[in-house]
Amino acid sequence: MTGPSYLEMTRAAYDTVAADYAELVRGMLADQPFDRAMLAAFAEFVHDGGDGPVADLGCGPGRVTAHLRSLGLSAFGIDLSPEMVAVARRDHPGLRFEVGSMTELDLEDGVLAGIVAWYSIIHTPPELLPTVFAEFHRTLRPGGHLMLAFQVGDERVRLEEAYGHTVSYDVYRLSPDRILGLLREAGFDVQAQLVRERTPSEKQRQAYLMADKRAE
Repeated sequence: MTGPSYLEMTRAAYDTVAADYAELVRGMLADQPFDRAMLAAFAEFVHDGGDGPVADLGCGPGRVTAHLRSLGLSAFGIDLSPEMVAVARRDHPGLRFEVGSMTELDLEDGVLAGIVAWYSIIHTPPELLPTVFAEFHRTLRPGGHLMLAFQVGDERVRLEEAYGHTVSYDVYRLSPDRILGLLREAGFDVQAQLVRERTPSEKQRQAYLMADKRAE
């Protein structure tokens, strides 16, 4: 796979840390009531809309994909990192995981009932987020549901060490208001937003946004 340098950097970093990252986040949702609550609300909206396939984009080791399946959704995962996908397939052999990029999804138009991007838009330069949101819009059916989670802020952070490994990639803290505006411009109606305060182990507040693809 080839692509912009930020994609190559992000892929290389997550290929490097995949195994250790998977161990770190394993079982983490059990201690995150806000995360579980937002994912449960998302699942309820998808069920009410008639169900259908749900893509966990930037799925990493598949923990959120598996949680979505436990909520009764037909969830599958896509991740930029082949090593992350390998770990996800190993840990969740009954689920579907594929290598791919949010900037160019190998999915037909209007095929998805829902998309979850759980702390996965944070590696995309903000000026390129309209391209990502256009792909979300293209692949969701009218009325389809989108859930985003990200760290709150307005800065780029270059990481040179992560999860015990030497790496080099960027993380972007994002303004909820800016993301709300970009979603509306991309053809989404925002249904809910939640910004929670950071925990002692976090450096930033955390944001959750839920939106629907505007009906034609």
